[in-house]
Amino acid sequence: MGSASQFILFFVCLTPAIVCQVTGLVWNSDTGIMAHGKSVEVKNTSGNPLQYSTRREFPIDNKKYCYTLKTEERRRYIVRATFLYGSSETEEPYPKFQLFLDATKWSTVSVSDDSRVYVKEMIVRAPSYSIDVCLCCATTGFPFISTIELRPLNLSMYATDYEDDFYLKVAARVNFGALSKEDIRYPDDPYDRIWESDLAKRQNYLVGVAPGTERISTAKYVDTNTREYPPVKVMQTAVVGTMGRLSYRLNLEDFPANARAYAYFAEIQDLAENETRKFRMEQPYTDYSNAIVNIAENANGSYTLYEPSYMNVTLDFVLSFSFVETRDSSRGPLLNAIEISRYVEIAAKTDDKDVSTLNVIRSMSTESDWTDEQGDPCIPMPWEWVNCSDTVPPRITIIFLSGKNVKGEIPSELKNMEGLTELWLDGNFFTGPIPDLSNLVNLKIVHLENNKLTGPVPSYIGSLPSLKEIYVQNNSLSGEIPASLLTGKQIFRYEGNAHLRRGEKSKRHYKLVLGISVGLLAILFVLFMGSLLLLRYIRVKRSYHKFDDKGNSLRNSTKPSTHSSITRGGSLMDERVACYFSSTEIEEATDRFSRKIGKGSFGPVYYGKLKDGKEVAVKIMADSSSHGTRQFVTEVALLSRIHHRNLVPLIGYCEEEHQRMLVYEYMHNGTLRDHINGSDHEKHLDWLARLQIAEDAAKGLEYLHTGCNPTIIHRDVKTSNILLDNNMRAKVSDFGLSRQAEEDLTHISSVARGTVGYLDPEYYANQQLTEKSDVYSFGVVLLELISGRKPVSFEEYGTEWSIVHWARSLVRKGDVISIVDSTLLGTVKMESVWRIAEVAIQCVEQHGSSRPRMQEIILAIQDAIKIEKGTDKLSSAGSSKGQSSRKTLLTSFLDIESPDLSKDSLVPSAR
Repeated sequence: MGSASQFILFFVCLTPAIVCQVTGLVWNSDTGIMAHGKSVEVKNTSGNPLQYSTRREFPIDNKKYCYTLKTEERRRYIVRATFLYGSSETEEPYPKFQLFLDATKWSTVSVSDDSRVYVKEMIVRAPSYSIDVCLCCATTGFPFISTIELRPLNLSMYATDYEDDFYLKVAARVNFGALSKEDIRYPDDPYDRIWESDLAKRQNYLVGVAPGTERISTAKYVDTNTREYPPVKVMQTAVVGTMGRLSYRLNLEDFPANARAYAYFAEIQDLAENETRKFRMEQPYTDYSNAIVNIAENANGSYTLYEPSYMNVTLDFVLSFSFVETRDSSRGPLLNAIEISRYVEIAAKTDDKDVSTLNVIRSMSTESDWTDEQGDPCIPMPWEWVNCSDTVPPRITIIFLSGKNVKGEIPSELKNMEGLTELWLDGNFFTGPIPDLSNLVNLKIVHLENNKLTGPVPSYIGSLPSLKEIYVQNNSLSGEIPASLLTGKQIFRYEGNAHLRRGEKSKRHYKLVLGISVGLLAILFVLFMGSLLLLRYIRVKRSYHKFDDKGNSLRNSTKPSTHSSITRGGSLMDERVACYFSSTEIEEATDRFSRKIGKGSFGPVYYGKLKDGKEVAVKIMADSSSHGTRQFVTEVALLSRIHHRNLVPLIGYCEEEHQRMLVYEYMHNGTLRDHINGSDHEKHLDWLARLQIAEDAAKGLEYLHTGCNPTIIHRDVKTSNILLDNNMRAKVSDFGLSRQAEEDLTHISSVARGTVGYLDPEYYANQQLTEKSDVYSFGVVLLELISGRKPVSFEEYGTEWSIVHWARSLVRKGDVISIVDSTLLGTVKMESVWRIAEVAIQCVEQHGSSRPRMQEIILAIQDAIKIEKGTDKLSSAGSSKGQSSRKTLLTSFLDIESPDLSKDSLVPSAR
């Protein structure tokens, strides 16, 4: 059994230790074990224990920062890391970064709520005498951590047949029939597992509860002395299906995936002698579905735990599970708790021999800027002074230690680094002889110059099969140079070694080689000059065909790219999400559906007001088919696990026998379509307002694409699905058609769905859905914002029929003014419009690979805002030189010069 004294718990603080008021556990400061980063005071920590009053923040760089936790080899542990960001005084994007366990990717930490404690938990069997928890690879913000915990488990707990190759990432641990919303953990659970209350979970993602479900509890002792030792307090509560069925729907982060699932059953009702409780699992259907659960029989009596395990099952993102009473049972099914963990494949660490050699080299220098790099040398990114192969396991290919103040003899252990191709040890204080490196058959380049090496140059060096260059100048080497190094096959530099000499035979051979080499160089020089003349002729000839008769460039387009990401990331779990409404409550809120405010793909939308005064929009599902049901389940499931300021929040839902409804926050200013395509002139939007709306919507989509794991693809981006609140801030809505991409997949095969005019032609053609399909649709939205026109209109566009073909033709001619909304002319800076036009045309490229990512689109929109506000440093007000010299993505794309806006010229000049 575990005990508090065995736990290793660290928190970020300068004080020596604190005692958690809730659990009574002692938390130790990480100051003595982590020398990097800085301690930051956390604001907005009300209701959280003292250990969350500070966090450690790490730099944004190419390094990883690791905590090394001491373990017993092959002992199983819970490793838990928590993250509380707290409120920030700046408007910088929330952090999004990677968390690793040794070389294995553990999770993406993506903060979307500064007051939430994000918990990441893994069950591992320690592979050695320590394990590293590493943070790295920030996309936005700074990597940070609040607490880290290592908890030993009993020897039998959580053993699987796959633990040599897989860790267990905890996805759900639910206490059913809980007496309150509080978690159960230490000291009730001696291993401090966190058992979440189904009352709290019900508000988040436990839905689809079967009629007749009742909660029961007992004060009697329950014998839990089995394999997993769940706490007695958890087993003293349960739910029962009085009408013969127990069912729930549960959202699982990072699924679909292979999982290990446990169901915990304990009979805590006193059954009569002639009563039985037998049931089986109906959903999900697996190899275990026909097994009958008879608690009293399996557990050898009442008030005793029975814990059937499902060791390797494939579970969906939206997991529907149900237990159904058998025909010969007198009582309905019972469930005390469940525990679900995802199998995470253990990534191969860098070869042990390579790591051992690197540690020997690090010990030879007192400098700390490179010797204190932590974690695996190769994964997820290599240390600054090494390069690695992409093999499994990774091998070190390059050691770069030029001028690193390393002292002592060159380690003989280098001979074990069989993947080494380059060795840079120059400019140090190495002494002694050159060691035996004869088995490094891949070695190509060796730099040993400017050291204090002594002894001869080993004869084997010239025989290394891959060697191209070796430098040993300015040492104290002596003796005769091996003849194999003087054949000219390799570059060999050895000057500055007073006692190093050439043999006579080698000198004669050298002259012969030199003569042949000079002759060959002369021939090569002639051939080289001839090639240059030929290439110049070809280029000149081609230059006459760069442009057509109208001066338009005929060069192929090039796709710009950027590695910037500016949106706030997010996790797929959030506490502030949907609650359940009865149909009666919704009827009262909508005054019996008296005010219809719209109609979407889901069905009609009505205005309502809740009892607390909150205004809402209620969507009623008109489609009762299986497809409509899937839409409903998708929308509830997605919006119950995502939260972002630019996504319309789901307040609640209703799911009754013949009625399915969704309750959203009411958006007072309607849809973007109303303001740019509608007939109400009072709703006219100026250019800056349109840019702000575009930025908001783009951030919402970027969150779906990169802040959610797996990626969420909206599939129906259009102006009528971009809603505006009281302050005219935009939020993306209508997730009924959304799909999730599984990890490591480049696309989803899906029947093309969407709206005419916005539908990605590549998706329509090949049925392969990617996030670039949303990018195409958003490009159409941008063109609507510029032009104020509809996406499809035979009257406006003639035979071209779509805004895409019409706008693309004009923009590529340099005539952006013809597509600008007439209500905007004279009030906008044309360079700002150009910036949006250019990225919009890239968005609607025929092939998805040529379209930008949402991060790049956001940067372009922000550039346009800066230009419009006059805050763009590259386009200072009144400076025609600054304007005309500005080179944007489109000008690179078309290979044309930017127009001179100071002369009202809108036609670019060809180069």
